[in-house]
Amino acid sequence: MAQLNRAVWRKSSRSSDSGNGQCVEVAGLVSAVAVRDSKLPTEGEFPHLLVNPGDWSAFLAGVKSGERR
Repeated sequence: MAQLNRAVWRKSSRSSDSGNGQCVEVAGLVSAVAVRDSKLPTEGEFPHLLVNPGDWSAFLAGVKSGERR
């Protein structure tokens, strides 16, 4: 997916570079939200997780409400 090559990845402000380096990063794309492990590169055949934006919003709402942990 060409969009992943230009994706702007971000991670939680609670993640620190001094930690163990295990962070989840997300990038908003035109028709999906991409999720990846920060330790793995964007290039190549790495299988990123692509989530429907509506499902991503529902997931975040569940996390914020304490429904999902």
